[in-house]
Amino acid sequence: MEAAGLSEEELGAFLRREGLHEADLVRLRQEVLEAAEKGLSPQKQKAAEPENKELKRVKKELARKEKALAEAAALLVLQGKLKAYFSEDEDDDTTKTKG
Repeated sequence: MEAAGLSEEELGAFLRREGLHEADLVRLRQEVLEAAEKGLSPQKQKAAEPENKELKRVKKELARKEKALAEAAALLVLQGKLKAYFSEDEDDDTTKTKG
């Protein structure tokens, strides 16, 4: 902060007095800028964390329900095939006894 308003001559004296190199000053300015930008940016990650947990929970529940639905559909298909098989078997038995 102190170096910001100094002329080139004053800046050189300041750096010597503080035992710094110009590269150190450039790095420090960059770090301060990055920290300021980070501090001023909205804190979306902290607010979004509960939403992410909820989304993960809902996705897991959806996957579980989709699996259960697929199993139920498979059972219905098998049940239909069994009914069809046994009804064909009964039809065959009645035609044989009559003939």
